[in-house]
Amino acid sequence: MKSKNPDAQHMGEGNLSPEPESMQKYSDEVRERIAKKAYELYEQRGRQAERHVEDWLEAEELVRKEMTDRRTGPTRQG
Repeated sequence: MKSKNPDAQHMGEGNLSPEPESMQKYSDEVRERIAKKAYELYEQRGRQAERHVEDWLEAEELVRKEMTDRRTGPTRQG
């Protein structure tokens, strides 16, 4: 029997949870950067698994900021 929930198939494919909709807009390269940054944050927090969503969201924000900073170039001071 097929589920009417489109996310249900993702759950059965070995993933612990479906990919957040917000991640579908990123390229594989950007996803990889976010994942690496999230893992760094996870390790800095003492490997607290229950905070994985916080780590991911913070990593996503940091990577987006890095990308924006690269596009706009160095900021002017003064």
